[in-house]
Amino acid sequence: MRPFAYLRYDTALMPARDAKFLAGGTTLIDLMKLNVETPSQVIDLVTFDHPGSHEIVQDDQGVRIGALVTMADAAEHSIIEANYPVVSQSLKLAASQQIRNMATIGGNILQRTRCPYFRDVSYERCNKRHPGSGCDALEGVNRMHAVLGTSDACVATYPGDFAQALIALGGHVETTGPGGKRTIAFEQFHRPVSDGPERETILQPNEIVTAVLLPPEDYRRSLYLKVRDRESYEFAAASAAVALHLEANGRVTDARIALGGVAYRPWRATEAERSLVGGDLSEEQAQKASDLAFAGARPLHHNGFKVALGKETLIEALLRAKSLEI
Repeated sequence: MRPFAYLRYDTALMPARDAKFLAGGTTLIDLMKLNVETPSQVIDLVTFDHPGSHEIVQDDQGVRIGALVTMADAAEHSIIEANYPVVSQSLKLAASQQIRNMATIGGNILQRTRCPYFRDVSYERCNKRHPGSGCDALEGVNRMHAVLGTSDACVATYPGDFAQALIALGGHVETTGPGGKRTIAFEQFHRPVSDGPERETILQPNEIVTAVLLPPEDYRRSLYLKVRDRESYEFAAASAAVALHLEANGRVTDARIALGGVAYRPWRATEAERSLVGGDLSEEQAQKASDLAFAGARPLHHNGFKVALGKETLIEALLRAKSLEI
């Protein structure tokens, strides 16, 4: 780890160009130890006094989760568990209890890929670290890399779980920065690979996340299904966050689907959603939706299994969501 200046956040502060913001630190500190991140300044947000930064509040507009709320507190909050099970499940299935006790909601959605070619600086060809240098993962060991939303510039996988839940709910991100406050649809928060792998979100310089916003609609018929190599502290090989609205006769009036472990960024399967609306959610319909969700898959040498695994994960998630007793 290289030397850096440690500062407390202040709205009057003018951070250095390469400054990084610190919340729980469960991603940033790791990357600094690896010399992937080498900021000259680390600015601590823990004492940031923005209204509601450490609170979960419900009103007519939905639920506001402050960016400095820990993953553990959000996962175990009674409102979240009762009304947004997909959120609670996605957080409880992430990391370890110790990390969830420390990691923040704001930091969670900003976590960076676990691609070993990104995290090991001995590999020089990484467009996330050195734009224009290439991508060693294309011809390397790429079993855990993405099959959706990739290009020859980058095949890294977005590692988070909570992000998929936010997309399935149509959540938003609240930010503040030199340009003022913004509310951003979470689906638009992460950039596509075509914008350049080194630019992962639409945050502007010195803009920070202040809250995550969940809509007021009834999303009790929602769930998060995660398939991984082991049952504890492991990133998804494939995951699916689904949220459904059904009529009494079982007809689907609305469907939201987000995929994890298989895509460059948190991935919404819009064509799959459209195929379900207006019909009964049968196994055959779920299979059709899964085929549409992975129609654009671009498997690599070692990760072709993710296409079949991702389809089966989505089918199972949809059928389980249908069978929930609400």
